[in-house]
Amino acid sequence: MPVSMEKRLRPLQDLEVDKLMIHEIYASIQGESTFAGLPCTFIRTTACNLRCTWCDTAHAFGKGNVMEIDAVFKQVSEMGPRLVEVTGGEPLLQPAVLPLMTKFLDAGFQVLLETSGSLDIGQVDSRVVKIVDFKAPGSGEVGANDWSNVEKLAPHDEVKFVLQSREDYEWARDAIQEHHLAGRCELLMGTVFEKLRPETLVEWIVEDNLAVRMQLQMHKYIWDPRQRGV
Repeated sequence: MPVSMEKRLRPLQDLEVDKLMIHEIYASIQGESTFAGLPCTFIRTTACNLRCTWCDTAHAFGKGNVMEIDAVFKQVSEMGPRLVEVTGGEPLLQPAVLPLMTKFLDAGFQVLLETSGSLDIGQVDSRVVKIVDFKAPGSGEVGANDWSNVEKLAPHDEVKFVLQSREDYEWARDAIQEHHLAGRCELLMGTVFEKLRPETLVEWIVEDNLAVRMQLQMHKYIWDPRQRGV
């Protein structure tokens, strides 16, 4: 394993496979995806295998608390919302995320998984709505995309492209065609906050008549974009 990757995963090196390293749990509204605006409880896991140039959750790279699956379930259940998102960091780095999501589903919760698309999504419970964030060139992590995940997407899943330039947009537009994403699941495009003007992205989408859903990070317009726990 490269030294840089070993360093990125160090927070998880002594973690038992049936436990989770949790960075934070909080209730708010969903700020992105087709679920935007709905009350949602977020479970943010610790550590990420990527280092995107525009990452807004670097605080989750190395800090967290070890928790049992049942303890996470209890805390989230007491917070109210029946919509739960597991995010990070990169949740799929932790094997216990899989039975955690199944536990919520079996209890009647709706579960969203935010994942980078760099790790295999094939073992995720089929009932989970997988929001797969394939990385554009401007992220610095375009080489990490595992395109075999496309074949593992269900119609209820979503693919997200976060873009900061015309180059990123053209890359995403071409990727949709190259990997036959149109009609497979919901496709989302959004801008890196304060890097690409949303109206510019809208112009490009309309000009190409691209069958994607434009989205904003709603929480960054409601609260200070640097505020955590929202």
